[in-house]
Amino acid sequence: MCIAAVVGALLYVNTAEVSESERRSLGVPHLLTLLRQHMEISLAATVLTCLIAIPLAIALTRGRMRQLAKPIITVAGFGQAAPAIGLIALGAVLFGIGGAGAVAALTVYGALPIIANTVTGLNGVDDRLIEAARGMGMSSATTLARVELPLALPVIIAGVRTALVLIVGTAALASFTGAGGLGQLITTGIKLQQPVTLIVGAILVAALALFIDWLARMVEVVAAPKGL
Repeated sequence: MCIAAVVGALLYVNTAEVSESERRSLGVPHLLTLLRQHMEISLAATVLTCLIAIPLAIALTRGRMRQLAKPIITVAGFGQAAPAIGLIALGAVLFGIGGAGAVAALTVYGALPIIANTVTGLNGVDDRLIEAARGMGMSSATTLARVELPLALPVIIAGVRTALVLIVGTAALASFTGAGGLGQLITTGIKLQQPVTLIVGAILVAALALFIDWLARMVEVVAAPKGL
């Protein structure tokens, strides 16, 4: 379906009455450049979010840190509750125009699903399995790595998948701060009143988000521990 949407958008460009500047903007080389920029921003934000959110969530399931789980998840929820364009603008103010500010803003925006799912997944592991592992002489770290994380992995990956789709879709707003990406087609279409460019940009962003969701779902299925 995603491929059909992209092909349909390209065919629409070739058949619609567009200006020469629009045709250049919607040429395959330019679209590939925008796609690369979009994916670079999205993947950088997703990796950074995982590096921050997963260790933080693990810490929130250990010892006294458990008491801070709800407050921190609530604070992380503020990032998603805030208007995405506001976070992007704030990132540009703090880190300057370009990709760095967009990546920082998207990292905050995607933190909640990963933190919440990781905490839920780890807290959902049967205490008897943890006690059995400790009874076999495993340390806390070994139990976490060999028992808790593998069992919680499907829930954690589901959170990463949700965050990735949110980030890919929201990355379209990064073009407002000069970070590029497919959202540039949308902003160009609005500024220059080019409806064809606007429509193609919206279709490509939606198709990319749906494709990433499908791809992450496949990874989720393959990564699930066998026998569960």
